[in-house]
Amino acid sequence: MGRLSGKVAVVTGAASRGDGVGNGAATAILFAREGAKVVLVNRKIERAKLLEDHIRAEGGEATAFAANVTKPEDAEAMAAFAVERYGRLDILHNNVGIGGTGNAETVDLGYWDKVFQTNLTSALLCCRAAIPRMRANGGGSIVNVSSTAGAIGLQGSTGAVAYVATKAGLQGMTLSLAADYAAEGIRANCLIVGTVATPMVAHLGEEARERRRMSVALQTEGTGWDVGWAAVFLGSDESRWITGAMLPVDGGFLSVRPWPR
Repeated sequence: MGRLSGKVAVVTGAASRGDGVGNGAATAILFAREGAKVVLVNRKIERAKLLEDHIRAEGGEATAFAANVTKPEDAEAMAAFAVERYGRLDILHNNVGIGGTGNAETVDLGYWDKVFQTNLTSALLCCRAAIPRMRANGGGSIVNVSSTAGAIGLQGSTGAVAYVATKAGLQGMTLSLAADYAAEGIRANCLIVGTVATPMVAHLGEEARERRRMSVALQTEGTGWDVGWAAVFLGSDESRWITGAMLPVDGGFLSVRPWPR
């Protein structure tokens, strides 16, 4: 306990979309358990309020904040609120994201734009708003949430060209942030999240859930808590000498393959 004591964290896309604990909610809960004051950013304030109540019931400190961070004014208001409410901003956890199907021939261009706005532009806007506040503190930590889909081609999938492109873009953005702001003590790292079981993918059903479990080398199911603990590490001073890193949270999916027989 206390790994994030004295720090103020902003978690975007904090509230879970349905029953269960998603990556954002798990991260926010663990940040608070480790001593951070947490701003819970969500488009729908009702779900964020429920998460706030949960954290406060555990003895943590959190405040829900309604924002659509695809809008520059909302991202700026989010960062300003964190400083106004808690006096500083140390950690930005960019967790907003949507999926979607469609390959290069079939993807709707309007939806392509929506996925880019949601998954990639939102992260840029949040960084733009948070970095000056981090600079005022002498540094900070940006944690972007990407996916294994942004690192490999998904053979046999129904097509997710927009989603894959944005998740790969987040990895590139992380490297650029790390290079641009390292001298100011602002670190940027990226979580490469694998086939975790969260409310976002619950609609796939139990059969798909089992296939996803068996697709990883560890053959165990990842959860939002696994993502959250990795985010705690990257947000804490334990990772003070780590920036520009792509940290897989994937059960070995990217690095371990069965040997052809």
